[in-house]
Amino acid sequence: MSTLISEPPTKIMSHVADPSLAEQGRLNLEIAEKRMGALMKIKERFAKEKPFSGLTIGMALHVTKETGVLVRTLVAGGAKIAITGCNPLSTQDDIAAALAEEENVLVWAYKGETDDDYYKFLNAVIDSAPDITIDDGCDLVTELHTKRRDALPKVIGGCEETTTGIIRLDAMVKEGVLECPMIAVNDNKTKHLFDNYYGTGQSTFDGIIRSTNILIAGKTVVIAGYGSCGKGCAMRAKGLGANVIVTEVDPFCALQAKMDGFRVMPMKEAAPLGEIFITVTGNLHVIRSEHTELMKDGAILANSGHFDNEIDIDSLEGVASRKRRVRHYLDEYLMKDGRVIYVAGEGRLVNLASAEGHPSEVMSLSFCGQALACEYIVKNKGNMKNEVISLPEDVDQTISTLQLMEMDTTIDELTEEQKKYLESWQEGT
Repeated sequence: MSTLISEPPTKIMSHVADPSLAEQGRLNLEIAEKRMGALMKIKERFAKEKPFSGLTIGMALHVTKETGVLVRTLVAGGAKIAITGCNPLSTQDDIAAALAEEENVLVWAYKGETDDDYYKFLNAVIDSAPDITIDDGCDLVTELHTKRRDALPKVIGGCEETTTGIIRLDAMVKEGVLECPMIAVNDNKTKHLFDNYYGTGQSTFDGIIRSTNILIAGKTVVIAGYGSCGKGCAMRAKGLGANVIVTEVDPFCALQAKMDGFRVMPMKEAAPLGEIFITVTGNLHVIRSEHTELMKDGAILANSGHFDNEIDIDSLEGVASRKRRVRHYLDEYLMKDGRVIYVAGEGRLVNLASAEGHPSEVMSLSFCGQALACEYIVKNKGNMKNEVISLPEDVDQTISTLQLMEMDTTIDELTEEQKKYLESWQEGT
């Protein structure tokens, strides 16, 4: 049950589930900071240079301990922050409570938000009159462009965290409706490789195991989608001893999966074979009733895509004779033929609905990208087109260098002779 710190939330104060959780939130933020050394180095620089002085940054992100460290980094740089969640089940209530007590931060978020509160909180962020937006999934930017155009003129640019959001932004550009420049932080190599591949791979199974306590070894795991997230999940499944099947619609991705040693087939063929199903496609209704009717008794469905539409939950509920919550965010659907099918995390992001999301070390790299993207927007104000923009390659190099320093790792440097060779074309065989 959520608790209002003040009413109405869109006017003055924050809205969190339980303010008494703030102390635990501060402890978790402290632990996260120790594991996010690269981002802390950027925070130190921001504290000296104050690149966001006088600016408000509106955020729709998963309100986790790692996001809390990003918030503190931007505040150190002089920003005022207004933040809400980007998924109804991904907020960590202790973190929301802790952030609500910090200076220059307003928070509207609690785990288990109603749809009404979800959009009310997005509008609360917009009411703060942000100069910069940070989005994960593009709901904040969509709300700005459809229902809150009054706030658009003040926005000098925004950042998008995830593949699903970039897909939506690209569609906006194609239709000619995007009215502010957007930085595709998801395109950073230090984001989509580490976050999508290493982060999603580990945290997805963390969520599944917390919900089910199932042994992965010896099970047949079906992974829908072989992009960066799917590759990470397949790697972890294989490492845990699973037999892995991949389903794909993209010939190149399917070929990659096959060459990586996995079985590749359509979902309809995989449905009777799988015991654990993971969707990571960014598309809707990847698992439908035509698939669930073929699944084994006890099959487990989990989604690690951003939105809760990859598993067609409505069709599953329509054919089930009973639904009940049997464990922590694990729902059991009793089919008319006596089989049961389990859905972890209500079909939402299983790594955040059922667990704590990506490890802090992974999110340090992603949020270095967000912090530097905000700085890039400020430095290039008025000189960017209303399109989806990738950051310069040297940003990835900077982030990688900071992380290597944090890991006490040094690398070689090019000699002058090597630099000259790479810049020339005359030398050959």
